[in-house]
Amino acid sequence: MKKFKYLDYYIFIPYLVLSIIGILMVYSASSYIAISQYDDSQRYFIRQAFFVFLGLVTSMVVFLFKYKLLKNKRFLIVASGLVALLLLYLFFFGKVTNGAKGWIFILGFGFQPAEFAKIVVIWYFAYIFSKKQNQLVHNFKETVTPPLTLFGFYLLLILLQPDVGGAAILLVTGTIMILASGVSTKLAAAVGTIGIALIGGILALVRTFGMSLPLIEKYQYDRFLAFWDPFAVSESAGLQLVNSYYALRRGGLFGVGIGESIQKTGYLPEPYTDFIMSIIGEEMGLLGILVIVGLFGLLILRIYLVGIRAKDSFGALICIGIATMLLVQGLVNLGGVIGLMPITGVTFPFISYGGSSTIVLTISIGLVLNVSAADKKNDN
Repeated sequence: MKKFKYLDYYIFIPYLVLSIIGILMVYSASSYIAISQYDDSQRYFIRQAFFVFLGLVTSMVVFLFKYKLLKNKRFLIVASGLVALLLLYLFFFGKVTNGAKGWIFILGFGFQPAEFAKIVVIWYFAYIFSKKQNQLVHNFKETVTPPLTLFGFYLLLILLQPDVGGAAILLVTGTIMILASGVSTKLAAAVGTIGIALIGGILALVRTFGMSLPLIEKYQYDRFLAFWDPFAVSESAGLQLVNSYYALRRGGLFGVGIGESIQKTGYLPEPYTDFIMSIIGEEMGLLGILVIVGLFGLLILRIYLVGIRAKDSFGALICIGIATMLLVQGLVNLGGVIGLMPITGVTFPFISYGGSSTIVLTISIGLVLNVSAADKKNDN
């Protein structure tokens, strides 16, 4: 219990405040749908409150875990193997839900193995790269081949679900961790240039050839159409984005008041998950969004700072990976909500409804709190 005196409140308080805001806004955004579907306005509110409580307990358990045990190879092998088996199970036996084989359901609750793959990749990369700092410089290919094999395996299975949003977050997070592990600046610049060119090339190919491209499903192509001109397909593929615009415009600067959203009453699909920020914009206005984004930004900056200050490379890479994962997920969600990128089904961290996402995010918070506490203890 002495470890609590090293608790980093600059991480813990923003996380807790964001989670509480998330519970309240899930209740507001989901109440209409919950009544129409289950005759219970509090269904999603109660479940989200339970997820947050379970996540809080989980984060504290991870925080109190002995720091040196996080570097235990056996724990890492078991965790990475279990996630691989769950992803394989989905590939062969998973049932399609919302166009993808992404969920495993047990006792009425569903969880997404792809969410847990994110934290396992961060943990695995931090472990490998922290132990092989010198080899990364002198024998880069040999050093990165084993972790990239597991990484590529996860990435492929997630893409085949298909979960493009989850795969994109995993890809960017893993890439940033590799670049932060001690590789040359020339290699980092080359990877960044190739990545930007690849994204631009994919967009150009999809726009030119559309459905004739292999592995492009109709619903995926529809998302591109909605991204390019949502009002041209406002009755079909552009429905979500157009109604998101309506919600944000109606909210203005100060919002129409908590619980007063119109778009959540059947106009905006998934108002309590992917598009909860649209409902927040309608009910709390631009100021409400800025408060949430501000808290979220402070949390990410603090995690990066803990990583920069960390005295061992393992802790530094853990923090850099987690901060990057949060940053990319938040940007992808907001980008979809305001039409700056195609909709991918990615939720906003700590605010959107979701069990798997909440648990993984809180495990992440527990890990960075553990790294911060270990550094503070060493200073004393």
